Amino acid sequence: PFLYCFPLMNNSLFALAAFAALTFLSTFSSDTYAQDSDAADAPGNGWVSLFNGEDLEGWTPKIRGYEYGENYANTFRVEDGVLKVRYDQYEGAFDKRYGHLFYKAPYSHYILRLEYRFVGEQAEGGEGWANRNSGIMIHGQPPESMERDQDFPVSIEVQLLGGKGDGMPRPTMNLCTPGTHVELNGKLFKPHCTKSNSQTYDGEVWVSCEVEVRGNEIIRHRVEGETVIEYSKPQLDKKAKKLIPESGDVQLSDGSISLQSESHPCEFRNIYIRDLAPKE
Repeated sequence: PFLYCFPLMNNSLFALAAFAALTFLSTFSSDTYAQDSDAADAPGNGWVSLFNGEDLEGWTPKIRGYEYGENYANTFRVEDGVLKVRYDQYEGAFDKRYGHLFYKAPYSHYILRLEYRFVGEQAEGGEGWANRNSGIMIHGQPPESMERDQDFPVSIEVQLLGGKGDGMPRPTMNLCTPGTHVELNGKLFKPHCTKSNSQTYDGEVWVSCEVEVRGNEIIRHRVEGETVIEYSKPQLDKKAKKLIPESGDVQLSDGSISLQSESHPCEFRNIYIRDLAPKE
């Protein structure tokens, strides 16, 4: 349509006009995308920091075998502006003392963004599957409702894995479902875990990830800006009887957010959330 305004131009002028038009449109599109990207990262533009870089304000631990609020052996700590998960003060072996650090408020529609990495060696007594393994738990049960010796909260787990440096693929931002199910590719999916299509991240590299949660609708996992898995209809497993309301509705539309400790030291930083809940 733009070029149709010049029907009588000779070939040289026509080509020049076409080039100018395409250059303008390309520059406009690039500038618009850049502005959108900058806006998404700008403080006060809907993004809220969940971690102040100084202490665990707003976060409370629940570690297997201990009461909610007891941070056994300083498992979760803040050093150098980074939220660290450590086991150097544990007495004896890890002994399945799985932990979860819960944020103070539940969410339903949001994008959670953070960076994580694995460091050092796994704690003595950690399970083989837990080597370079952690997670982000979403749509979780209230931490106060967890039993003292409960391993994991009933939730949807965004599983974080690190490569083992052996050349074998080990994707991250996978899906696991402790006490829950989802629909994958439009069908009810009951296996406990399924892999994403992300690449493998070896060593102590920081990995940037996002979880987009749309209530009971779509949930997407992203690694370095790329969507690596998506699914829908998060719901309780019928075995989670204590959490199913009297109505019998097993669908999950919101819940707690927590970060895991599963025996391998790891770190988190730049934890932000953008609330997408519909305005009333």
